[in-house]
Amino acid sequence: MFAPAPFLLKNVSVSKVMTEVCLALLPAIVVYSWLVTPAILAQLVIATLAALLAEAAMLRVQGRPVGMFLTDGSAVVTAWLIALTFPPLAPWWLVATGTVFAIVVAKHLYGGLGQNPFNPAMVAFAACIVSFPALMSQWPTAGLQLGFGEQLQVILGLAPRVDALSGATPLDALKTALKLSEDSVSVVQLLANQEIYGNFAGRGWEWVAAAYLLGGLWLWQRKLITWHAPFAFLAGFSIISGALWLYNPAQFANPLFHLLSGGTMIGAFFIVTDPVSGCTTPRGKLIFGASAGLLAYIIRVFGGYPDGVAFAVLLLNLCAPVIDLLTQPAIFGMKDKS
Repeated sequence: MFAPAPFLLKNVSVSKVMTEVCLALLPAIVVYSWLVTPAILAQLVIATLAALLAEAAMLRVQGRPVGMFLTDGSAVVTAWLIALTFPPLAPWWLVATGTVFAIVVAKHLYGGLGQNPFNPAMVAFAACIVSFPALMSQWPTAGLQLGFGEQLQVILGLAPRVDALSGATPLDALKTALKLSEDSVSVVQLLANQEIYGNFAGRGWEWVAAAYLLGGLWLWQRKLITWHAPFAFLAGFSIISGALWLYNPAQFANPLFHLLSGGTMIGAFFIVTDPVSGCTTPRGKLIFGASAGLLAYIIRVFGGYPDGVAFAVLLLNLCAPVIDLLTQPAIFGMKDKS
């Protein structure tokens, strides 16, 4: 007996998918709060509350059922990605503003879940780093000696922000040091400073990246994402960083540093895999991921921002419809796509 379309292989709902994405982020959140700063837990709460309030307001304005859409988990995933990509000691209003902007402008003004052409979390990051570059560039210094309660006061504005508490990311610190040294210091010498750069790519941050990798592999094992976009993204990063490192190791960091620093791993498994704003065809995912990886590295190393993942993904979001159009597989039983 034959059944009509659609041919569903398993029972999958939006809420179930979003729940599993949150579960995949938990290892990174635990490592982040343990090795970097527990302030990330406060930012997660702030972002989640802001996302749910903005989601409820937009649903009510549109006359859509609040309860059903509010519990699908999509707003929570967006909030968590924003909190994890923003500086953990950023003032509460910055995280809340970015989250509300993502939900209202990047999501609902385009029609809501499933209709947004741009990744909402990356829209929030790009908008805030352009509008508030100083605040978005202040990250906890290595070995920050400040209790969770004191960090919470800084986030909530109950204690004065001290410049000594925050500084540049390992990526930004490396780029700045190379510019100021005027070829007198090599990348190898700079990366030898384990107080800043740890063993691979930043004290504590390399283990956060490893946790993102673990969570991403779990999503792949659960078949919630395919291998195409993450593999291509990491391959694009590795190829260009490896080529430039071999060309001039004194001026360009090795591929491992770039893979384990910044937003590379969270971008590979939780950003470029977005089925709404990314590509959907297998070849399209490969092109999307590889192009985003190459562009993110170029912006990271040669651009004016400490990391380029957000801008690379947003630029490729513009290209996703055309890439999908040009990479449609042939119709079953026919030799070409016509």
